[in-house]
Amino acid sequence: MKNNNLSGPKGFSRRTFLSASAVMALATHPIIRKTVPALAAPAGLTSATNTGNFDPNLRALLAQIDPNRIQATIQKLVSFGTRHTASSQTDPVRGIGAATAWVTQQMQAFAATSNGNMTVQQQTFVQPVSSRIPVPTTITNCIATLQGTASPQRFYVVTGHLDSRVTDVLDFTDDAPGADDDGSGVACVLELARLFATHQFPGTIVFATVAGEEEGLYGSTFMAAQMAAAGNDVQGMFSNDIMGTGDAHDGSKPDPFTVRLFLEGIPTNVTANQVGLMQAVGGENDGVSRQLGRFVMSVAPFNLTGMNIRLIWRRDRYLRASDHVSFQGQGYPAARFTEPRENFDHEHQNTQVVNGVQLGDLIQFVDFDYVARVTGVNAAALWGLASSPSTPKNVQIHTTPPATFSGTNLTSLQWNANPETNLTGYEVVMRETTDSDWTSALPVGNITSVTLNISKDNVQFGIRAVDQNGNRSPVAFPRVVS
Repeated sequence: MKNNNLSGPKGFSRRTFLSASAVMALATHPIIRKTVPALAAPAGLTSATNTGNFDPNLRALLAQIDPNRIQATIQKLVSFGTRHTASSQTDPVRGIGAATAWVTQQMQAFAATSNGNMTVQQQTFVQPVSSRIPVPTTITNCIATLQGTASPQRFYVVTGHLDSRVTDVLDFTDDAPGADDDGSGVACVLELARLFATHQFPGTIVFATVAGEEEGLYGSTFMAAQMAAAGNDVQGMFSNDIMGTGDAHDGSKPDPFTVRLFLEGIPTNVTANQVGLMQAVGGENDGVSRQLGRFVMSVAPFNLTGMNIRLIWRRDRYLRASDHVSFQGQGYPAARFTEPRENFDHEHQNTQVVNGVQLGDLIQFVDFDYVARVTGVNAAALWGLASSPSTPKNVQIHTTPPATFSGTNLTSLQWNANPETNLTGYEVVMRETTDSDWTSALPVGNITSVTLNISKDNVQFGIRAVDQNGNRSPVAFPRVVS
């Protein structure tokens, strides 16, 4: 396949890659044999985009997403009056304790349909005093884990935050219905847990409602730290926060078929030296969260989910954050789904009418069909991640050319072998540095290193794994080694 983007205005030529005879000659060289076990040819170059062939079982699952159940869930959450983190832990009908107990019961009911593959836990800890926590406060995350079959285990996490608030973040007594922020996200997580419980995947999927978000992401911070301490390989995480409507109810034109996905560039947990290296090689747009976003675009397109995904290349909205940031802090790929336009009259506000304007996070401003469609985007993303091979590890791009090679015009890549037993091999993906997504893919076989006669100065490279069913992993961007 001809491609005019990767080798200058004339595209590929026969001189772009080494000839077959040259490959044979290199194979006899003692140094080259160790460092360059394979040289790729351009004949197999294909498009890097998804083929559009989606699992019929996924389509069946998407058809079962129920807006009426989502509505009932949000109505139930609103009925607790307030879900403020500091509200009652013991009142059976009002406060965060009652909400936590109800969510746990829902998850346990879903787990009962899973043939033992889903387990449920309450993850509880005491948050010390902070600027928004005036007294030591018990915080509880509700977590349902759908065990995967992969070894070593890899995890994919989806969250919504259970707590709510009004104007004064310390006010735990006034009604804080939290229908959109974040009843919508909790309803999404519960619907996903219900539908996924009867399935099983190579990857483990974690469905969680976290608390303490409004006070400082405390629940998700604890959860992410616990997963990191346990050595869990979290390869993707989604926070669903304020994803209740495509109509801002502020006079602007509704956009009911768009959801935003926020993706940080420079990873949260990198060091100053790593940032400098990213700047030196042009990797600012290739952090793990950006690769996660590109993968979501490939597995959850409009023709499958009925939703346009608007990628926002920012960690979150201006000077704000949600629970995905807690996972980014541990080095995990993480992103935030949220509605296309927020109305600040309907979040973080006391329920009241001021100058004829209704304030408050009320259920009347939630579009349950919209929440169902965003839930479908999450479902397609999680299905794609958990069904596909794991993201390749320890991908490297070498800057010191092997002996007899001429400088930087060759690109040598190597990576660790994936643990899956059903791989057909790997693909080198490429794009112009100005392109937003991968455009070309080159199958290189079931190997762990390759050298291309394409200059690393001109394009971006990545590696992804491919299994026997044609599933492709998220792309791993290489780190530079000499």
